[in-house]
Amino acid sequence: MEERLHPALRELSDAVLAVAAQRSVDEVLQGLVDRARELAGARYAALGIPDGDGGFSRFLVSGMSERLIARLGPLPRTHGMLGAMLEAPDPYRTHDIHEDPRFRGWWPDGHPDMRSFLGVPIVAPEGVIGAFYLTHKEAAGTFDDADQELIELLAAHAAIAITNARLYERSRELSMMSERNRLALELHDVVSQKLFGLVLTAESAATLFDRDATAARVQVERLQDLAREALDELRSLVLELRAPDLERDGLCGALRKHAELQQRLHGVPIALEIDEELSVGEGDREILRIAQEALHNAVRHAGASRVVVRLREGPVLEVIDDGAGFDPADPELRSHHLGLTSMEERARRLGGRLEIRSAPGQGTTVRLEVPGG
Repeated sequence: MEERLHPALRELSDAVLAVAAQRSVDEVLQGLVDRARELAGARYAALGIPDGDGGFSRFLVSGMSERLIARLGPLPRTHGMLGAMLEAPDPYRTHDIHEDPRFRGWWPDGHPDMRSFLGVPIVAPEGVIGAFYLTHKEAAGTFDDADQELIELLAAHAAIAITNARLYERSRELSMMSERNRLALELHDVVSQKLFGLVLTAESAATLFDRDATAARVQVERLQDLAREALDELRSLVLELRAPDLERDGLCGALRKHAELQQRLHGVPIALEIDEELSVGEGDREILRIAQEALHNAVRHAGASRVVVRLREGPVLEVIDDGAGFDPADPELRSHHLGLTSMEERARRLGGRLEIRSAPGQGTTVRLEVPGG
């Protein structure tokens, strides 16, 4: 057994490293169940995460064709052997699952018959959070001690990987909530103010029509200007709600399109100095969001007459404007207007360094460095 275990442990190490590279919960789970099947030499493997209400929130399988999976129908319930593996932290294996009193048969009818079985709970500090289910040991009649030890080790790493993946997804949700809150603030601060101005100007024009046609005409022209400004703001916000097509355009292309859009909407010249050959990868979306936030500040808040956006190897991102400038440490600006905290959080997720240089009357430079990107 020891001779088998050493190369298997190397495989386990490779499996853990591969799983650690994934981020979404589903990617992590699928990687884990695939590795479990390979390590134990099983024909079939599954990994279930209970929903706390008698079912599974996720139930991923390995070794089954798409056609077979479709034929099996909806997710199973946490009954029989499936549920037994979630009730206690102890593994269980048998040469024939049919002989166990907890076995209740296969459902639906198209389910393949399985005999040898190894079940290993995935245990986190709060208790059992899932389980590995392995059946039909290939090249042997039953699973052995080495198989069980390997899957127990994988289950210990799985508990950490699942927890980390959940935390990562939660952080993304919070980031999206922050983005929606910022857009809601823009709608309140900018668009609603312009619409309120439209109402007042329209009332003023209606009052003047009977007394002073010239003054009324001036108010109507002002009404037209306000309406155009409000429409531009709404278009800009709606476009910001759309996720950039990074897969199609890449980071450089998406950043170029966003800068061109901002230039058209706000009439502020934006010079682009972009290394078109640059390829970052997983950090593309965070870098783009930081660039968007910095551009947003420059064209809407800073009163800039010119903005420069640089993106070069490193990667290094710089957004420079000649606007009014501000005090980056001002808590009022941080909490209500500039989204500095959001940019800093994105930089930390990238493992990068964000520097904001600014002072009243001296413009602003936002610089992001991501070593080894």
